[in-house]
Amino acid sequence: MIDLSVNIAGVTLNNPITTASGTFSAHDSSTFYDLNELGAMITKGVANVPWEGNETPRIAETYGGMINAVGLQNAGIDSFIKDELPFINKFDTKVIVNVAGRTIEDYCEVAEKLNDTNVDLLEINVSCPNVKKGGIGFGTDPKLAAQVTKEVKKVCKKPIIVKLTPNVTDITEIAKAVEAEGADAISLINTLLGMKIDVHRRKPVLANVMGGFSGPAIKPVAVRMVYQVRRAVNVPIIGLGGIMTGEDVVEFILAGADAVSIGTAVFANPTAPVDIKNELINYMEKYNFKDLKSLRDSFNM
Repeated sequence: MIDLSVNIAGVTLNNPITTASGTFSAHDSSTFYDLNELGAMITKGVANVPWEGNETPRIAETYGGMINAVGLQNAGIDSFIKDELPFINKFDTKVIVNVAGRTIEDYCEVAEKLNDTNVDLLEINVSCPNVKKGGIGFGTDPKLAAQVTKEVKKVCKKPIIVKLTPNVTDITEIAKAVEAEGADAISLINTLLGMKIDVHRRKPVLANVMGGFSGPAIKPVAVRMVYQVRRAVNVPIIGLGGIMTGEDVVEFILAGADAVSIGTAVFANPTAPVDIKNELINYMEKYNFKDLKSLRDSFNM
């Protein structure tokens, strides 16, 4: 019997497969597969107030992936707790809420409102632009990322996962900064900054000009960054970025991830999280691995 369980900041997941924020809807996904198959559900970003998101068009296909500039459109924390959470809590799987904010106070307000809910962990999206600092992303500055982590930890009763942006020179510097201020886990990578131009109209495809590039083309970058961060911090890591198959999951685990998130893959195959989990099991059976630790420890360097 293969043991797929994993412990993330004191919370036990039945398996390492989670959903990537922004690509998952519990209502929609539950029509394609049993959400109990997941190790955890990671929700779309939730802010303290409703966000309208960016103007359309805001999604474009590209080689090996897609670019999106949705802008974290969401109905806000009050609506989430009232309308979404009761449905999510019907399932026997862990719940991780992705938290977005434009100021540190925004993040803290959402965290406080989730304190008395049946949510297991919070994923803090520090890729958001800080309106008080001229739009600089919280996650591109070690001091800002650390400050967000520190302030959220003060008010949050749940363990927090800090989600790192890859759009930095040295991601280990950010990882060490948030760990030092109490991050219980880290997830990486968020999307790379990308752009697509319509050569026939000779103008950007996206109304926002640039957007987040995701999909299988970014996987080598994500694996490299997980490998680097694993050697820089001691907290659990959730790896993501271009995972399409069970072998992709193995690659992330060997690089040092404790769990993974499946994102862009679901747009091509809505049952991807379950399919990928089954492929992971098949791989472990083939090579006689009984648990994820033995798989991770087999990495040859």
